Amino acid sequence: MTTPDSIIRDYLTDGGFEFEETAPGKFVVEIPGERKLRTTTSVVVGEHSVSVNAFVARCPDENHAGVYRWLLERNARMFGVAYSVDHLGDIYLVGRIPLACVAPDLLDTVLGQVLAHADGDFNIILEKGFASAIAAEWRWRLARGESTANLAAFRHLAPDTAESDS
Repeated sequence: MTTPDSIIRDYLTDGGFEFEETAPGKFVVEIPGERKLRTTTSVVVGEHSVSVNAFVARCPDENHAGVYRWLLERNARMFGVAYSVDHLGDIYLVGRIPLACVAPDLLDTVLGQVLAHADGDFNIILEKGFASAIAAEWRWRLARGESTANLAAFRHLAPDTAESDS
């Protein structure tokens, strides 16, 4: 008999995902990206649905209202998942799939949405919620002659005297 957890297990295995089944029907999946190098995603089979929860970013250091407003505006254009925050203010993508709808195509769509938003929105979230920390990191690295290669997406936050990557 095909069960939702066997469908999920087969989909993850066939797709070459790095995952662990921590308990029956509870999967932790690592989704690789480009901006956000890895998005840890929980896929859990419940009594009536499969929940998908993916950590995106910790609570912003600044501009909380601006970050959360931007996330809510994004939710209106998303499919299968939506942004959420936990009691600490950390940012997640969450979704639910009815058990009767669990199929490889829908899993591919929902996990694709996790990747698209966690990876695609990551630098925007960082810039909106951590601009001061990024600018400080630029100053610190430049003062010490450290590489700034992984800060390239935030070049506009660099001090005016910033030269090319060390």
